[in-house]
Amino acid sequence: MANMQLDALDYFILKTLSEDARKPYLEIARECGVSGAAIHQRIQKLTHNGVIVGSQTLITPSSVGYGTCAYIGFCLADPFRFDEVVEQLRQVPEVVELHFTTGKYDLFIKVYAKNNPDLLNIIHTKLQNIGFGRTETIVSFKEEFRRQVPIIQD
Repeated sequence: MANMQLDALDYFILKTLSEDARKPYLEIARECGVSGAAIHQRIQKLTHNGVIVGSQTLITPSSVGYGTCAYIGFCLADPFRFDEVVEQLRQVPEVVELHFTTGKYDLFIKVYAKNNPDLLNIIHTKLQNIGFGRTETIVSFKEEFRRQVPIIQD
């Protein structure tokens, strides 16, 4: 991402879209007193510079059969295999997030499974042979909320 200087209009756009990504550009334009074309150009610029990385429809996992959410911390058996391990984890559709971390684990992932037996199956058949020295699994009982980072103009 380029080091882009954001102005008040950029922050307004980011705050608005973080609250409602489906809000029409013309409505955003009316709210801040500029043209729809100006908003479109700004959003294109923000996207091109990596400030905005897309938009998505969020689906409640349980509504499509995923009743178990777990976080798994991994210590790699061979730390020089980071890239290979990341690519293998990318091929596991149930892995929805992957983070490089400091502290106790080399990697931390978020996994969705149909239920606890399915989670165990994913761990044994899809994750166990990837090259981890040690793992720890933490099952989430319930996601209370999820939100975007706050958009605060300096």
